[in-house]
Amino acid sequence: MKAVLVADDHSLSWAEFDAPSVGPNDVLIRIHATAINRADLMQRRGFYPPPPGASPIMGLECAGEVIDTGADCTRYQVGDRVCALLAGGGYSELAAVHEGSVLPIPAGLSDKEGAALPEVFATAWLNLFMEAGLQPGEKVIIHAGASGVGTTAIQLCKAFGSPCFVTLGSEEKLKTCLEMGAAAGAVRHDGPFLEAAQSFADGVGIDVILDPVGAGYFEDNLKLLGLGGRLVLIGLMSGTKTELDLAQLMMKRARVIGSTLRARPVEEKAEIMAQLEEKVWPKIESGEIKPVIEQVFPIAEVSEAHELVASDKTTGKVVLAVES
Repeated sequence: MKAVLVADDHSLSWAEFDAPSVGPNDVLIRIHATAINRADLMQRRGFYPPPPGASPIMGLECAGEVIDTGADCTRYQVGDRVCALLAGGGYSELAAVHEGSVLPIPAGLSDKEGAALPEVFATAWLNLFMEAGLQPGEKVIIHAGASGVGTTAIQLCKAFGSPCFVTLGSEEKLKTCLEMGAAAGAVRHDGPFLEAAQSFADGVGIDVILDPVGAGYFEDNLKLLGLGGRLVLIGLMSGTKTELDLAQLMMKRARVIGSTLRARPVEEKAEIMAQLEEKVWPKIESGEIKPVIEQVFPIAEVSEAHELVASDKTTGKVVLAVES
């Protein structure tokens, strides 16, 4: 098969690579589309190696057609249209993945749209609803609101009855996020978000904050949390070291939750995917929630696609189309 390979100088090529083996619980997918995540940019530079046993190829999600199944697979058959959450291997023509990480592409969606779903929907659902236990009516802050996870989280908050405030990089992105359902927001280039977020909190504090930024936002995040508030850290874009006001944490009975998805056991990923299929996929099929795609590139143009993601000018996902 062909896959995107990373050279010693970090350049990318679409070249021959060994096809994956299919385990007894695996589904073999002929990939028609995959999507870019910031973790891919980190892996390309050597900062985010795949977990033990995972494919060394970049790519944390894909969509396509089942072409083979392991002896113990019970759900999927050859010819099924599916999308999948991967620990690696999406930037290729074939991927073998445990059937618990596979879902049918929601009715009415293309393969390109299906490829934009697994990683961001699993991340947003896991961290808002499973880790933070978000309840209807609770107030949420979503940092990097125009990202793939951010645009997904906005739609989930709206669909499940939680008003959200977003931080992002431009007035144009803010306008788009408000149209998606965010209640309010702040553009980071206009200054600190704290005052605008406090106005949104309206004196009672924020219940859940979803943060891929890390150290740079930690102090203001803690100030914003209300009684019993939950801060979920899903990234460290601004660094790993910060001071922590333990008294504030205790008085608010707040929780700081560190969370990653990629290296979780297959059983945990299967539970996340099962909840998505039950609670979110029907809303996608009805059109209430939609994948947000900035641009689609042929996979041979993956370098240009990475440059676009790294530019911070995107809203939603950048997708790679795979033509076998």
